[in-house]
Amino acid sequence: MIRSRYDAHGPEAEFEPGSRGRVLRNRLGIVRVREMQQAESEALLAVQEWAVGHFAAEHRFTAQDICRLHRQWLGGIYAWAGDYRSVNISKDDFTFAAAAQVPRLMRDFEQKELAQDTPCAGMDEARLVTALARTHAELILIHPFREGNGRCARLLAWLMALQAGLPSLDFSPMAGRGKRDYIAAVHQALGTDYQAMENCFRRVLRRTWRLYGAQA
Repeated sequence: MIRSRYDAHGPEAEFEPGSRGRVLRNRLGIVRVREMQQAESEALLAVQEWAVGHFAAEHRFTAQDICRLHRQWLGGIYAWAGDYRSVNISKDDFTFAAAAQVPRLMRDFEQKELAQDTPCAGMDEARLVTALARTHAELILIHPFREGNGRCARLLAWLMALQAGLPSLDFSPMAGRGKRDYIAAVHQALGTDYQAMENCFRRVLRRTWRLYGAQA
């Protein structure tokens, strides 16, 4: 959405005329950052409601499901929603998977992580933490889409946790003061070491249960 988020080159790097290079070209003609943030947030709430009715506790997620979630979320905003990116992207000197490798990596992701770690129905907390950490880290490292990868990965984790019978996840431990630990966990996962990401998700689950208990 905003230029400073990613360095990218190619057609998907086009910005909306009049946005001063701050908002990606979109179907709504939005040129203000705050207005786009609001539109994306409202669409994310809508896709959460939609997803609950479409993915059962016994559902094994696929790469196609990830694309469908992304398209259902951002399809009304961006023409390329749900399609694998065709541009290489980097952020803060960290380069994500090359665009040409994304289709293959997503097939591998489906055959390995998604096939082994979903569905999550019946998982105890330790097994769920492992499943959430591995799938989340690998999806983030692939970064299959031009925009919205982090939120799409959190949406998948949210659905996986619902499958396991948990309440709606509170991801606040991954933001604010916890963001540095989260980013370090993503980098650590490059070597298939998910321990740091597991620690992040343990904090998410603890926060979720505390919040759920306070609301009960």
